[in-house]
Amino acid sequence: MDYTLAIEGAPETVPGGTGIMLLHPSTGETDRLDTEFFKTDTDHLFILSTRTTAREVQQKLEYYEVDESKAVILDTLSIERGYSRRAGDHVRYVSSPDDLDGMVEDLREFLEETDGKRRVSVDSVTEMAYYADEERARAAVERMLELLREHDAIGLFHVAEEVHDREVLDGYRDLFDGVIHLREDDSVTCDFF
Repeated sequence: MDYTLAIEGAPETVPGGTGIMLLHPSTGETDRLDTEFFKTDTDHLFILSTRTTAREVQQKLEYYEVDESKAVILDTLSIERGYSRRAGDHVRYVSSPDDLDGMVEDLREFLEETDGKRRVSVDSVTEMAYYADEERARAAVERMLELLREHDAIGLFHVAEEVHDREVLDGYRDLFDGVIHLREDDSVTCDFF
């Protein structure tokens, strides 16, 4: 199954199982690229948010006119911040922002419960490493990529460029099928292997 990518400079389509790294500056405005990724050719969305709460993700989807009924949001922060939580069909929670096993398990459940074209956003790998550590974050990303391949889904994984050592970034780059590089001036380059 092929998926359309409506991102300038990226291939027109990528096969199911593709994992893409969105490499960006810490202050980069990634919402536009994220929502361009969501809008095209999608039956179901899974948004794993380690950077913002479910409410903030919902506001982003509404602002960019993404069909929220297709989205499941995994909120990893509300518990940490002491916000009230109401789980439902479209919002799920894990016990803490360092519960990487819970995140992987929620993604597995989503992929097993849905069919058709599924897109996954992990925003962000950098925050996963902040709350857990680089080694655990990388292991979780590897497991998520394996799930995408098993279930013919595709994923966009946010990584803040200046936060990680070059060696860590190179290691992540080797895991993915392509890199979308958002620069400080909002220009975008793409490199698919």
